[in-house]
Amino acid sequence: MLNFVSLIIGIVALVCAAIAFVPLLGWANWLIIPLAIIGAAVGLISRGTAGRNLNLLVILIGVVRLMLGGGIL
Repeated sequence: MLNFVSLIIGIVALVCAAIAFVPLLGWANWLIIPLAIIGAAVGLISRGTAGRNLNLLVILIGVVRLMLGGGIL
């Protein structure tokens, strides 16, 4: 059940991360990354790994987008 919750959080974060690729919406990654961290934490508690892996991917996408936009030095 926790893996399913983690997957739902990851899918929501991934959709939001896709929207954050629009110019001038890169600031949204500052909200998406903590959401994905919460999803990864829930995924660590569960037995499955799909939710955790999805959230780690979303975190990576968000950090790379922030680095490209100059949000993280």
